[in-house]
Amino acid sequence: MASGFFAILDDIAALMDDVAVASKVATKQTAGILGDDLAVNAEKATGFLSSREVPVLLKIMKGSFINKLIILPVAFLLQFLYPPAIKLILILGGLYLAYEGVEKIIEYLFHRKKEAAEVIEEKENDENAEKVKIKSAVTTDFILSIEIVIIALGSVLDKSLAIQILTVSVVAVIATIGVYGIVALIVRMDDLGYKLIKKSNSKGLFNAIGVFLVKALPIIIKALAVIGTIALLLVSGGIFDHNIEVIHQFLPEVPEMAKQFVYGIIAGLISVAVVSGGKKIYLTVKK
Repeated sequence: MASGFFAILDDIAALMDDVAVASKVATKQTAGILGDDLAVNAEKATGFLSSREVPVLLKIMKGSFINKLIILPVAFLLQFLYPPAIKLILILGGLYLAYEGVEKIIEYLFHRKKEAAEVIEEKENDENAEKVKIKSAVTTDFILSIEIVIIALGSVLDKSLAIQILTVSVVAVIATIGVYGIVALIVRMDDLGYKLIKKSNSKGLFNAIGVFLVKALPIIIKALAVIGTIALLLVSGGIFDHNIEVIHQFLPEVPEMAKQFVYGIIAGLISVAVVSGGKKIYLTVKK
């Protein structure tokens, strides 16, 4: 009886060792997408009132966990029933990311100036704007989460089902907690800075660090907006490059990152044109 119990413990310990090793490999495989995930979500989680930053971030993080709870069983089921479906889902997700990235660029280049009435209306509808931004962040997270789960799953396909499930689950949890933990630190930089300034009575090293943190936050937020947009296009271009053989073989002499960025831009322009045309047709028919 006792020997049987200890045998089970040995099996569990061996399984955990295998999962630890597999998780390390899978995390390395997803490191690139996690970096892009961080940049995109940090940009999505900024731009709110200071008092709303943490509550908004918690809502996005909750949505991220729900995303992964949906994606994990579906990914394993599709991998078992019809593996090509995963590739199709990735490509559709890539189109969405490309659309969002190019839309941001178009918005920045051609729609930066807003009428005063529009600005006032936005301020009066901060709650609605917050909900829209949270929804957008969770939707983008869904696409990036699919990419993370698929890459992690692909790194352990030669393992047993138990190791696959545990490894991909571990990577999903690490991705969510790690990414949003770092995002939380970024968006609260100014509060920490103000506390250091106050505690040091505006003197000495702590005051200098506090002033640096306060002044650095707006710069970091602007940088994240740019990096997040580039990340969207790189992730989308990477999806097309890795999952569409014809595209993968195209422009072999061009550096991979530059090639993927171009793919993201092209896909985004096509997506924006299709969506804009669809909206115009819908409005015309509606009239």
